Amino acid sequence: MILGALLLGMIVGALLGLVGGGGSILAVPALVYGVGLPLEEAIPTSLIVVGAASAVAVLPRLRTGVNWRLAGIIGAAGIPTAYLGTLANRLIDPQILLVAFSAIMVIAGVRMFFATPAATGPCALPGGGTRWRSCLPRALATGTVVGFLTGLLGVGGGFLIVPALALVLGLPMGVTIGTSLVIIVINSVAGFSAHLSDVQIDWAVTSAFAGTAMLASLIAGRLSRRLPDRVLKTSFAILVLCIAVYVAIRAVAG
Repeated sequence: MILGALLLGMIVGALLGLVGGGGSILAVPALVYGVGLPLEEAIPTSLIVVGAASAVAVLPRLRTGVNWRLAGIIGAAGIPTAYLGTLANRLIDPQILLVAFSAIMVIAGVRMFFATPAATGPCALPGGGTRWRSCLPRALATGTVVGFLTGLLGVGGGFLIVPALALVLGLPMGVTIGTSLVIIVINSVAGFSAHLSDVQIDWAVTSAFAGTAMLASLIAGRLSRRLPDRVLKTSFAILVLCIAVYVAIRAVAG
């Protein structure tokens, strides 16, 4: 179990560092199918792992790779709905959650193949500023939806935040990744705090998973700054679709 956690932690951390997401949607199925944790334990554990790895992955991007105001708005909007998502999680059958999980991943992955050009969306200005009049309502709506799914599915939200920032809000991919990581940290903390009343954590597995994820995310975060936006977007989309198919098959078979 510990060996599997170490290996899978490296993969999750590397994905978070490279594309600002993907690790979060891999963490839950990795903990359920790869490590063997029950879903009710895998969800809060994934939030610890993803939150810690994202905090480390954003370090190379602190100065120029984060839209801090946008991250704060989206993150704050998702805090109350993360609690609502957690309440809904306790009422829905785990197999249904996994099928819904895979369906949302397919939608997000397909959308990433149809990217809008950089700096042409409602938020990004050609000079690097932000169109707040058109951007703010979309940012609040994005935060609300992502926060709910964070509590419901136990993910930091990067698999939705990355397409939302790049496609819906029109941010360049370089800024999208850093901003996504900050939002994931906020959502992970909010989502985990909502589970505190009944949380069950295997700390040995969590420490092994989180430790390797943080190390891999730091290394991958430095590497991703050298890769073209189109490569990052395409890689993210393919990754999400592959995981969606795997999770759907396992959920239906289960």
